[in-house]
Amino acid sequence: QAQLAESGGGSVQSGGSLRLSCAASGYGRCCMGWFRQVPGKEREGLAAIDDDGRTRYSDSVNGRFTISRDNAKDTVYLQMNSRKPEDTAMYYCAARVWRSCSVSWSRRYDYAYWGQGTQVTVSS
Repeated sequence: QAQLAESGGGSVQSGGSLRLSCAASGYGRCCMGWFRQVPGKEREGLAAIDDDGRTRYSDSVNGRFTISRDNAKDTVYLQMNSRKPEDTAMYYCAARVWRSCSVSWSRRYDYAYWGQGTQVTVSS
């Protein structure tokens, strides 16, 4: 399938908001996830959304992030509010091989396609 492409990264101040986008043409029937990774640490699952719009979130998100999708535009979004310096990371969009996110959604190895990432930096 077509390559995933993240956009919307950049620098924001602590407490600010940022919205990431993922161009995902051809993935309308797939579970989509957002991950992040900092140097020296494992890639962390943040949120996922299945083809029916049902969502899953990591406990570390603490209600600050919202994942959504617009299949008409072939785009998946991650709205991030109340940003903290510890949110600084490379953010990745990924597509699972099946539609449901209900089982082990945060396991990186179950995602067949990945974008190249977009860097997000949160200053204090």
